[in-house]
Amino acid sequence: MEQHNDIQPLGIEEIKTRIYEIRGLKVMLDRDLAELYNIETKVLNQSIKRNSNRFPENFRFQITEIEMKQLVTICDRFKTLKHSNTLPYAFTEQGVAMLSALLKSDIAIKTSIQIIEAFVSMRRFLVSNAGLFQRLEQVEKHQIITDQKIDTILNGLEDNSLKEKSHIFSAGQIFEAKSFITELIRKATNRIILVDGYVSAPTIDLLDARQEGIMATIYTSGVGNSLQMLMKQHNIQYPQKQIDIKKWRTEQHDRWLIIDNELWHCGASIRDAGVRTFGIDIIGLDVNIILGQL
Repeated sequence: MEQHNDIQPLGIEEIKTRIYEIRGLKVMLDRDLAELYNIETKVLNQSIKRNSNRFPENFRFQITEIEMKQLVTICDRFKTLKHSNTLPYAFTEQGVAMLSALLKSDIAIKTSIQIIEAFVSMRRFLVSNAGLFQRLEQVEKHQIITDQKIDTILNGLEDNSLKEKSHIFSAGQIFEAKSFITELIRKATNRIILVDGYVSAPTIDLLDARQEGIMATIYTSGVGNSLQMLMKQHNIQYPQKQIDIKKWRTEQHDRWLIIDNELWHCGASIRDAGVRTFGIDIIGLDVNIILGQL
């Protein structure tokens, strides 16, 4: 393989800029290697073709048109490839090491050493900073999720669908908050289940906004004598709006309101809705996830 010995090898940092990731592998292209060895790309590949048994697929492979277009996009140096009829070959670190065995000149040996050291340096950097890259990846994923949530909110504001799914009431908006909950309860056609640690007469008043014949069940923390008496009196007076009260088996921190098969999350006990800043929003989960814990 004919070479010229009047050039000096590039530094490791400059060589690193010519190492790309293709198919999850760090590689260098034939045209860059040929330039570093000061020979023509055609001459380089012809020499390798004569020694093809030394270059299996994991040492050297021809990139696809899609991969070539991606390279053209990310690097201005490859703009000439855009109209090329020949797809370049990519060399892995093992391929570069094998390539050095075909070259005889001093400059070729020095260049090969520099290239291998560039690969090793990049690998060492990736290993030593693996934790940092993992954290950055998590930040990027979190940012994507956040962006998606923002898009959902903005789209919801545009088509007013958000108003039906989520509400936040400022402190003192008691009437507005309880009116919203009342409207939810009135829409029930099958059942109403409330999971709330604090139940009193205002809670029952809200549940009584439902249609007659629709059973309501309350799961709460303590079912004392006073609450049992209150429920007994209510059920006697309103036989068409019976309320069944049960003590939950597993303590619940959050408050949940199930309207038919819709699961709503309440930021506070519904009896206190609007007293302080209060939020209520629909959760797109199977209601049995909560019911199974009661």
